[in-house]
Amino acid sequence: MRYKGRRSSSNVEDRRGMSRGKLAVGGGIGGAIMIVLYLLLGGDPSAVIDQAGQDQNSASGTYEPTAEEQELYELVTVTLADTEDVWQEIFRERGSTYEEPNMVVFTDAVQSACGTAESATGPFYCPADRKIYIDLSFYNQLRQLEAPGDFAMAYVVAHEVGHHVQNLLGISEQVQSQRRSLSEQEYNQLSVRLELQADYFAGLWAHHAQDKFNILQEGDIEEALNAANAIGDDRLQRRSQGYVVPDAFTHGTSAQRVRWFRKGFESGKLEEGDTFNTTNL
Repeated sequence: MRYKGRRSSSNVEDRRGMSRGKLAVGGGIGGAIMIVLYLLLGGDPSAVIDQAGQDQNSASGTYEPTAEEQELYELVTVTLADTEDVWQEIFRERGSTYEEPNMVVFTDAVQSACGTAESATGPFYCPADRKIYIDLSFYNQLRQLEAPGDFAMAYVVAHEVGHHVQNLLGISEQVQSQRRSLSEQEYNQLSVRLELQADYFAGLWAHHAQDKFNILQEGDIEEALNAANAIGDDRLQRRSQGYVVPDAFTHGTSAQRVRWFRKGFESGKLEEGDTFNTTNL
């Protein structure tokens, strides 16, 4: 991805080295990588974030990131800037205003309006404060999932921005309002559609960012598709527990995630990303 020397977003809160906290997850899935597998890319943070919150303490001394981390910081902040330009134009064409989200970059743990989370939670979007939270060490998690690459990381950011767009459009609220009236299996099906739409929005962003800024290099789309494939519910369940439980899917299969990202990239049209009124996921 071409991001070196390009505009970075000003909507970034750099909390690296400043946040400390503890996440109440119990024995649950077990281990940081298993938590990531469970929540990867936009899962409901309230499922594992301690809603009561935890005390935070400032880290002592001055935080000094590595050169690799600074490159990742530049990558995610430039990606966020690109999403701002793309979604501003799309909303403007619809006669509305795009409210830009903030991105919080942290290390180890962070306090959000959704509660306190550790980096093992993975990147997440908190609708209560309209912020995206990401620990740059997540890049190493992508490597463990055999989905490396700068554009894989950009896809992660664009997916979380997709959840912000859903929040602005009222889609997230419509889904959340049905939670109490549906069975767990029925709500999981809605969650899958929500996540696949965020994948579509990530692909839509890539389509327009390429048109506007010529960001793509050889192999970039393959990196994003590889990441989408790596985080399908079927593949993650098989990796974590050795078998697949379709009724427990909350994000979609690998094939579905790849399909909807690809569809968004090829289409570039907002109206074609309605995952809630289609039988062909």
